[in-house]
Amino acid sequence: MKIRILLLLSVLAISCKKEAKTETETQQITQKDSLEIPVKEEPETQKGDTIVLSTKHKTNKILCDLDGDNLEETVEIFRSTKNQKSGLKITYGNRKKTDYLGFGNGILQQGFDEVDWVGILKKAPENEIYFNNVNDDGEIIGEEQVAEEDKIKLPNDGIFIHADESCGGGIIYLKNGKYEWIQQE
Repeated sequence: MKIRILLLLSVLAISCKKEAKTETETQQITQKDSLEIPVKEEPETQKGDTIVLSTKHKTNKILCDLDGDNLEETVEIFRSTKNQKSGLKITYGNRKKTDYLGFGNGILQQGFDEVDWVGILKKAPENEIYFNNVNDDGEIIGEEQVAEEDKIKLPNDGIFIHADESCGGGIIYLKNGKYEWIQQE
């Protein structure tokens, strides 16, 4: 009886050590990977999903220098073949990085996860002054109602997206390597 208990305890101890080691190794790998992999570079799509250039949009491609390296980024509206949601594919001028916004994933906490509604896609030129022109109550405000510190002078080009025959849209730009949003109507 004592031998059985000792044998059982030994098996449990060995098993626990193995699980603890595996968990530690997994944490180290996960932590290392999360430091090296940028936040969401590829859209979270289902297995077998591909994205194709959108034919729904009149303008589905622009060129602009988002990061200020004097190389133009290519911004294109693509569509997921699996979930039929559209998004922006941003290919950097150095061809070393591609970002995806949308395709069923929330875009900059703005309450939308695709860009089918976009009727106007164009470059927002660098050094232009922009501001969020909708107040907390949802009312459209003029430049004179915006404090100087709330006005944004684009350090580089941005991406202007807007609904075609209605209000709503904004400017996506890079600030310290992170995408930001300026609400326009």
